[in-house]
Amino acid sequence: MSSKGIAHIAIQAVDYRKTIDFYTKVFDFKVGHFWSLPEFQIHEASMLVSPDGRTCIEVFDNEAVIAAQGKKAESPEQVAFGALLHFAFYVEDVDLTFQKALEYGATKCIEPATLQLGDPVITVRNALIYSPNGEVIELIEEVNFDLSSQG
Repeated sequence: MSSKGIAHIAIQAVDYRKTIDFYTKVFDFKVGHFWSLPEFQIHEASMLVSPDGRTCIEVFDNEAVIAAQGKKAESPEQVAFGALLHFAFYVEDVDLTFQKALEYGATKCIEPATLQLGDPVITVRNALIYSPNGEVIELIEEVNFDLSSQG
C-alpha cells in the first residue's frame, strides 16, 4: 500500500499558548483535539487541523519528553540543524500572510519574492519566516510541481 500523504508535523512549543494562537490566527488552523499524557511529562498537547481538514500540526508543551531529532535548544539563540529544514504552507497571498505572521510575532527570514525555477520554468511566489516558536516556515502560493500530470 502506498503513502496517502503527510499526516502531521510535531513541534515542541517554548510558549504553548502563543504557539497555538499563532497557528490558529495566521494560518486558520483549529484545535481538533487536546490531551495530556503524564507518563511522558506532557501537560498540554493539541492536534491543530488545517483548513483542508487533512494535514495537522501536533503541538507539545515545552516540558514534554517526546522522541525528537537532535537535542532541545537551551536558548532561543541556539540553532538546531538536522534533516528537517523547514515546512511550507500554501497561502492565497504570500505578501498578506507574511505581514500577518509578523503581526503575530514571527520574524523575517526571506522577504516575499517571485522565483523562476528549473527547466521548464516554474514560477514560484514565496517567503520564509521564523515562527514565534522558532520553526522556519515557507509561505508559498499554489504551484503545480508535478509536471508529469500536464499533457
